[in-house]
Amino acid sequence: MAKNKYIDIDITNLPTPSFLVDERLLKRNLKILKDVKDRTGCKILLAQKGFSMFYFYPLIGHYLDGTTASSLFEAKLGYEEMEKKFTKKKLETHIFNPSYRDDEFDEILDITNHIVFNSFAQWNKFKGRVQEKIKATGKHISCGLRVNPEFSEVETEIYNPAGRYSRFGVTIENFKEDELEGLEGLHFHALCEQNSDALENVLKVFEEKFGKYLHGMKWVNFGGGHHVTRKDYDVEKLIKCINHIKETYNVQVYLEPGEAVALNTGFLVSEVLDITKNEMDILLLDTSASCHMPDVIEMPYRPFIFGSGLPNEKKYTYRLGGPTCLAGDIVGDYSFDEPVKVGDKLIFTDMAHYSMVKTNTFNGINLPSIAVYTEKDGLKVIRTFKYEDFKNRLS
Repeated sequence: MAKNKYIDIDITNLPTPSFLVDERLLKRNLKILKDVKDRTGCKILLAQKGFSMFYFYPLIGHYLDGTTASSLFEAKLGYEEMEKKFTKKKLETHIFNPSYRDDEFDEILDITNHIVFNSFAQWNKFKGRVQEKIKATGKHISCGLRVNPEFSEVETEIYNPAGRYSRFGVTIENFKEDELEGLEGLHFHALCEQNSDALENVLKVFEEKFGKYLHGMKWVNFGGGHHVTRKDYDVEKLIKCINHIKETYNVQVYLEPGEAVALNTGFLVSEVLDITKNEMDILLLDTSASCHMPDVIEMPYRPFIFGSGLPNEKKYTYRLGGPTCLAGDIVGDYSFDEPVKVGDKLIFTDMAHYSMVKTNTFNGINLPSIAVYTEKDGLKVIRTFKYEDFKNRLS
């Protein structure tokens, strides 16, 4: 097999741009997460906002306990592609939304078994419909309330769910103990790509403010942002945190990572279409920061490319630009040991999470194909996109 210099997969005939997810790397992450489950009795859900590649839901469902959603459509995807397809193993479909729509709530009741409300007002508005559904069908739907510990170590404010003036969760000042009847769990989310020491610090504040209410609950959800599968992550501290809460309050603990499931499992393969010069050499790619990896602009961050270095670190430095008309459609400046040529393929790393779910078709730029590598079938393109995909989202 004509393998690439940096990955042991032959990408010679892979169309570009393409997202490529390696099943072997995904299994590695899932085994780490399952070990946490096995040693604590916690339940771990796939947060689909970070990774919605349902091709792998049958695999993920064997390791994890279901999915969590931020919208009706995500909930439907998790229900149809994971929970519904497992008959021997009971999986769960959770949802949290800051403000549910009246015209969607009946369908949410049909497909979910855990609903987290963002405020007492939302709970009071919809609890009658929840109770009617349970009475009519006998289906148990466990409802919870999101709380805001008002403490977080997230440094990038746009990703801080517990920051000042956050719209997420009930603060202790606005907590109404007399309106808890019918609620079975508390949910908080205060992390973003962080280690377990950050969770430990958040838990201290959470317990001080809300711990006494957990004694009457069945479960607590630690939210997402746990970078469990990162190499330097302190898994032992995470296990200690989970067991402490479980033993102190006798509750089921949930975690809902998205990024940790798909961290370092995928790539975005791009091709150089042209090279121009304007004081510096500029590589024009078939891959757009704006359309295909918008977090590069939004977060912002600088994705790594195999074989690259920082500007001027290696002999040849280039600016990498995308195919849209947006002047700021720039991935960044990179250096290489050898001159880059038209037709060369550049491989962006860690592109399975968030990039894939955030793609868009601005300027009519086509979406990247989606490919997988599995030990059984090798490299396989499982989805390509066409003009109709662009047209059908407009009118």
